[in-house]
Amino acid sequence: MSLYFLLGTLSSTGRNMLHDDPDLLVNCIRRIDIQGAKILGTYAVLGRYDYVMMVEADDNDAVARTSLEIGVGTGLHIETLPAIAIGFLADAAPGNPLDRPTYVQETPGQ
Repeated sequence: MSLYFLLGTLSSTGRNMLHDDPDLLVNCIRRIDIQGAKILGTYAVLGRYDYVMMVEADDNDAVARTSLEIGVGTGLHIETLPAIAIGFLADAAPGNPLDRPTYVQETPGQ
């Protein structure tokens, strides 16, 4: 499965929907059941976007269906970003992709 970040911005319709139902996003995400996709987390954020969601999906089709369902159900405009673990990009990465790190740990003393 691949990891995707969905960056959501509330439309004016979405703001009105959320004002009328503060649990709108939570309830919408709970109802979504797309084969091959799983929403791992949803966060409200400050800045350019209002929400960030982490989705694990089998393929682009599954994450696109998930994005569409969230957008229709909540009035969010969603930008979908596929995530690539930075261990994949390391110069000294081992040959087998399964042996590559998927995250960065802070080294003591740095």
